[in-house]
Amino acid sequence: MTAPNIDRRNWMSVLAKSAPARLSALIPDLPAHSLLRPAEVGAVMVRGRMGGTGAAFNLGEMTITRCSLRLASGEVGHAWVQGRDRDHATRAAVVDALMQSDRAPEIAAAVVAPLAAEAASTRLARASKAAATKVDFFTMVRGEDQ
Repeated sequence: MTAPNIDRRNWMSVLAKSAPARLSALIPDLPAHSLLRPAEVGAVMVRGRMGGTGAAFNLGEMTITRCSLRLASGEVGHAWVQGRDRDHATRAAVVDALMQSDRAPEIAAAVVAPLAAEAASTRLARASKAAATKVDFFTMVRGEDQ
């Protein structure tokens, strides 16, 4: 897999997981574009594995919204986001297209990097909150050891 594909995978993940209101605040004005596939709501089957290594099984369906568009400059952007927010899918597709243009460094610094930093801090806060409740049973004193 080439480096540009890995980079695109990362920014697509950040855009899909971002809060719709935050993405809207970071990119309020959309550039001229034409819709190849207007934002449409659908469902996908989510698969899971027991313990992360077991045989895959169908866990259930999840609602998603997808959108494909072309900027006036010719770049094509795609997006798939969880939920029914058509505006979120459209904005994510616009950012995807802009990230493939000569404006990529500017968009990465202004939109993708702040969203990625916010997601990382949210993950860290959630992990530290969960770690505070961890019990290490090997270091607890049992009643007969006293």
